[in-house]
Amino acid sequence: MEEKEKQTFEQENTVETADFSINADESAAGTTHLNEPMSEQSEIETLRTELQEQKDKYIRLYAEFDNFRRRTSKERLELMQTAGKDVIVSLLDVLDDCDRAEKQMQTTDDVTLIKEGIQLVFNKLRNNLSSKGVKAMESIGQEFDVEKHEAITEIPAPSPELSGKVIDEVQKGYYMNDKIIRFAKVVVGK
Repeated sequence: MEEKEKQTFEQENTVETADFSINADESAAGTTHLNEPMSEQSEIETLRTELQEQKDKYIRLYAEFDNFRRRTSKERLELMQTAGKDVIVSLLDVLDDCDRAEKQMQTTDDVTLIKEGIQLVFNKLRNNLSSKGVKAMESIGQEFDVEKHEAITEIPAPSPELSGKVIDEVQKGYYMNDKIIRFAKVVVGK
C-alpha cells in the first residue's frame, strides 16, 4: 500500500509541477521585458530622440509655412497695388492724345479734322482695352437677362416682338476675359 501511495503522491506532484511549469512559461514569456531594464531604458531614449526629431521637424515646417504665408500675403498686396499698372500705362498714351487733340481744337476751326482726331483717340482707347481682354456687351434687341442687364425703366414696347427685350441702352455693359465687369443699364419693353 505504501507503494501505491508513493505512486499517487508522485503523480500528484508531477501534475503540480507541470502546472507550475506552464505558469512559469507564461509568466516568463509575459514579463520578459521586466527582466531587461537596460533595453527598456534604451528604448525610452530612442523614443525620446524620435520625439525630439519630430518636434524639431514640426517647428521647422511651421516656421516654413509661416514664412510662406507672409511672403504670399506680401506678394498679394503688391499685386493688388500694381495690378492695374499696365492698364494705366496704356491709358496714359490715350490721355496724351487727348491733350494733343485739345490743343489742336484751340488752334483750328475745321470740324472734320477735330472729328477725325477724336475718332483716332477713341479707336486707340478701344484697342488698348481690347488688348487687355475688355469687350463691350451687345444688349439692344436682346432678351432682358438679369445676369447681364440692370433695368433702369420699363416702357411700352413699340412692337409685340420687343416685349421683354432691351429697347435702349443707357450705359454699356462690359466683359473682361468673358466675365462681366459692368452690367448694362437698359430700358426694357413691356
